[in-house]
Amino acid sequence: MKNPCKHALIAAALSVSLAAPQLVHAESVTATGAGTVTADARVDFRIIIPGVLRFRVGAAGGGIDLIDFAPTAANLGTGTDVAATAGSGDQGNGDVTVEVLSNSGQITITHDSNGSVLSDGTGNTIPYTEILTASSDAANLDAPVLGTASSTTPTLTGNLTDESATWTYTYDNTLAYNSGIYGGVNTNGGRVTYTASSP
Repeated sequence: MKNPCKHALIAAALSVSLAAPQLVHAESVTATGAGTVTADARVDFRIIIPGVLRFRVGAAGGGIDLIDFAPTAANLGTGTDVAATAGSGDQGNGDVTVEVLSNSGQITITHDSNGSVLSDGTGNTIPYTEILTASSDAANLDAPVLGTASSTTPTLTGNLTDESATWTYTYDNTLAYNSGIYGGVNTNGGRVTYTASSP
């Protein structure tokens, strides 16, 4: 006995198999005739660009830089700025590489040091306003002022931000604080997180 359902399934499968190659074939046009003959075949193009925000402060490759200050007894609290130690920052002496790339509108750079302090773990503290930050290109990629609620906006050209600069940290040295090690590697409030965000 013939199975009508089986025949219907076979017919449907053949129909799909015959139609499928037509779906993936490029457009093909055949023209004939005397004299000049032309045929047009079209191709559609599309480029999908993702929104991107790339931000770097310091060492490339995911490392976190330690910026060390070691004022001497002779200049402690004199108000003379103190440079960071030679091994501080990816460029040394408190210099760090800063880069921001985005195609997502105006970028704002903020930080989380406002209201925070560096502590020695025994109750003594130094405010973040004692750490100064200077940018090699303040007009296009300025640094927020630590210890405040400040933020900065890198230069936006059209809808693209593509700026780089060197930020240099120095110790303001305005007061003589109690002896001790303040801050450190993610301890006693020693880490500042910068955040770049799009609208």
